[in-house]
Amino acid sequence: MGVRDDQKQATREKVLEAARDLFNETGYEETTIRAIAERAGVSVGSVFTTFASKAEVLSHVMDRRLGELYAEFDRVVPYLRGSTADRLCSIFAIHYEFETRRVKLFLAHIAASYSPSQDPGVTPYGRNERLTDMLREVLQEGIARGDVRPDLDPRLAIDVLKATYAWNYRMAACRQAAAAELSAMMDKQIQLIAEGWRPV
Repeated sequence: MGVRDDQKQATREKVLEAARDLFNETGYEETTIRAIAERAGVSVGSVFTTFASKAEVLSHVMDRRLGELYAEFDRVVPYLRGSTADRLCSIFAIHYEFETRRVKLFLAHIAASYSPSQDPGVTPYGRNERLTDMLREVLQEGIARGDVRPDLDPRLAIDVLKATYAWNYRMAACRQAAAAELSAMMDKQIQLIAEGWRPV
């Protein structure tokens, strides 16, 4: 039983690595399960034994990447300084720097999140609890410090911030904008959004 579990785990690792690279190289729609299997050196049946669908493969690839991203955040977040807007700008700058390393992969994640055939094994864009919690903490700290008005609806503010963050990837998709350009745009947008939560 132990050998079989080890083989299954090895297959899983190969599939996730192959899928990550293919989604980033050719995009989500263009990547087939057969192509993933070939790149991983396993059978198509082995892929389907491990994952229910291509969308589920993408979801697991993104979950793994989030682990890497939040390892970075665990090191950085305790040192964030400045106003609430400044801290949010730093958080999103780190996200852009990380995700633009494999921008086609992140664009595939956003696109798959809005597919009408959303399957239950998929975690869509926007449902990242770590990001939600981090943004909520920054906003709550801002309320405590007095630079965010106390009647702010944090859930609404977080939805607006996440939507703005994702929308800026259009620049990466259409004209290969780099992380610095995306961050600069997000900085301006956060300053505008912050006007709505400043205490009167």
